[in-house]
Amino acid sequence: MSVDKQNKIIAILEELNFHRYGFAKLSKPVSMDYYMSWIESGYAGSMKYLKTHIPMKSDPQQLLPKAQSAIVVAMSYVPHPHAEDFEFSLKTARYAQGYDYHFWLKKQLDKVIERLQGIYPHETFRAFTDSAPVLERDLAVRAGLGWVGKNTCVLDQKSGSMFFIGEIYTTLDVAITLELHADRCGTCTRCIDACPTQAILEPRKLDARRCISYLTIESKEVPPPELRPLIGNHYFGCDICQTVCPWNQKAFASQLQEPLQSQEDVLEDLKFILNASNSQIEQYFKGTPLMRAPAWAHKRNALVVIANLKLKSLRLEVEKLCTHPRLSELAQWSLTQITSAL
Repeated sequence: MSVDKQNKIIAILEELNFHRYGFAKLSKPVSMDYYMSWIESGYAGSMKYLKTHIPMKSDPQQLLPKAQSAIVVAMSYVPHPHAEDFEFSLKTARYAQGYDYHFWLKKQLDKVIERLQGIYPHETFRAFTDSAPVLERDLAVRAGLGWVGKNTCVLDQKSGSMFFIGEIYTTLDVAITLELHADRCGTCTRCIDACPTQAILEPRKLDARRCISYLTIESKEVPPPELRPLIGNHYFGCDICQTVCPWNQKAFASQLQEPLQSQEDVLEDLKFILNASNSQIEQYFKGTPLMRAPAWAHKRNALVVIANLKLKSLRLEVEKLCTHPRLSELAQWSLTQITSAL
């Protein structure tokens, strides 16, 4: 593809508010062998779909036949670009403090495709936003959007790591000059040292089974007793390994400060979660990433937070779950924690 055609793509991206982007050839991901080894080691926990996805991740053309290139974009979520009217007092990962990026980012990428289709009517395009078997970090690195940090996130020296990644697969043959970012983590180990559950086993190796984000979002079980106190007041996800990173500190400075929440609001939200029906919880979180966790898992997370904060005023709500088919043991443990604080 000529430079002129690539510039047309760039012009469309920037008109549609994408200011960080790159291009990558669609071939077997560089990190594929490591990814397969990571799964075989059991570090993916109960995320069995990650193994199922291996063939499609290894061969991008299974998602889009004859695809040759990927247009890769990054969009910061600090501050969250779609945080309108979303208020929730419990400690939630920053990416989830707004409307679900799977929808609005995908919609924005589809607008790019619509424009490109008008210019290249005989080519094919397909957009993804963490919504298909794609090794997005691998693509982002090869597209020049950063390097993989020791916390396993893609890092950029100017923009940190707190950004969404999206991509457009296309049959267009995009001319690419590969300029990989240098690894600028150096000797720093702040992310490894700060992880409460020691989930980062070594630089760039994460045991998801110990990760707070996995335990509060992806896991289909209750956390093991030894990890529960280490989750602290994290209700949905965790940003610790990112917020302690010097590159994020430099990029976002004071924006990484957690807003103070009143105990009254915290109690009100926790009480709602424990008392609400499944449909009420689903309706409350509709349109947000918190819908990733099923309703029962929200109650699970609430029980852990209540126990760790020793919220004895919610004792009656906790007691009601002591006969819950999936949460009885956790509720009894939580009850023990709060009654020991009396």
